[in-house]
Amino acid sequence: MTGGVLRRHTFVVYVEDKPGVLNRVASLFRRRAFNIESLTVGHSETSDASRMTIVVRTDASGARRLEANLYKLVNVVRVQDITASRAVFRELAMIKVTATAETRTHVLQLADVFRARVVDVAPDAVVIETTGTEDKIDGLVEVLRPYGILELVRTGRVGMTRGARSVMIDPDPAEPFVPEPGADGDESQGAGDAGETDESDETDDPNISYSV
Repeated sequence: MTGGVLRRHTFVVYVEDKPGVLNRVASLFRRRAFNIESLTVGHSETSDASRMTIVVRTDASGARRLEANLYKLVNVVRVQDITASRAVFRELAMIKVTATAETRTHVLQLADVFRARVVDVAPDAVVIETTGTEDKIDGLVEVLRPYGILELVRTGRVGMTRGARSVMIDPDPAEPFVPEPGADGDESQGAGDAGETDESDETDDPNISYSV
């Protein structure tokens, strides 16, 4: 890491839909000592490729090194840092809140203010679903906290560039990047990443989504 200004960088990574890919990507971040703030993985518009959205706090130099190193991994098809692009970012959260006869009305009113949906109602609790920016979800969590949050799950950030341009087919020309072989003194593709196994790493599920 260098001494540049730290900010959240959002990477969109297309990978072949094969076992072990998520493990290799997560291992790369671990070995480079980058903390993943959130990582989501799911099916994409391409039948044989999965789409990862990875959020990492780093500077511009660190982001470019990560992009280069990701391209070196086996099964990685496309990488783009969309942080500075014209993009839409969203996150989904589900919040289970204590809701007694005395507090239920207030809880439902707060959910309505934040345009959240109640997806389950029990005699002593409700489950609220909301989609939006991290700030919106943070705000809803904070106003519900005094009522007693029983469970909270957040998907982590997902993002998509605006307009007809596709990250997979036609990446943003404002952010061109072609990694050079051997940049930063890292191992070449497949030398350390493809063969590395670590039982402590996450299992590879094409639909896994986790936020750190």
